[in-house]
Amino acid sequence: MKKHEIKVEDIEKENVVEKQNCDETLQDTEQQATDEEDDEAPKQDDANEDEEGTEPTVEEKLEAAEQEIARVKDMYLRSVAEFDNYRRRTMKEKAEIILNGGARVIENLLPILDDLERAEANTAEDADVETLRQGLDLISKKLIDTLTHQGLKRMETIGKDFDTDFHEAVALVPTEDADKKGKVIDCISTGYMLGDRVLRHAKVAVGQ
Repeated sequence: MKKHEIKVEDIEKENVVEKQNCDETLQDTEQQATDEEDDEAPKQDDANEDEEGTEPTVEEKLEAAEQEIARVKDMYLRSVAEFDNYRRRTMKEKAEIILNGGARVIENLLPILDDLERAEANTAEDADVETLRQGLDLISKKLIDTLTHQGLKRMETIGKDFDTDFHEAVALVPTEDADKKGKVIDCISTGYMLGDRVLRHAKVAVGQ
């Protein structure tokens, strides 16, 4: 009986020792966790300080805005200069086209001018009216052919309906013929088209 009681006491002592060991282990674990939290706290503070340090200041923001304004202004000035150069180049090319076109027309008219000079010289030597008439007819035909080749077209007006897009009324002629009312009866000055554009309106007399 005595031996059994000693064994129970020994077991109880062992349990007490184990409990003390567990308590010490738990305390060590809690202390270690506390130490780790204390170590991480300064690191978090340093990280926050770094984040706060990366945010630009007002002066830096102002400087960045000024640089952007300068960049946009430079792009604008370059665009304006390029457009101005384009406009000048286009105007110059247009003027050259007009000048070259006029030069070609005058060049084509020079042979007709030569014919007129020869006709004038022949008039002083020959008084034959029929010869002069034939010469003028040839020169007139040559002039019309040259201008037609340049795109000139003569308007046909007699008997046409009066149209302000092509005609300019310079006289109103009373007529009893209903078919002639509002029609072109006579052409005082011939009208011409250059391509599809009216170069000169025809001056006409209109029946009323």
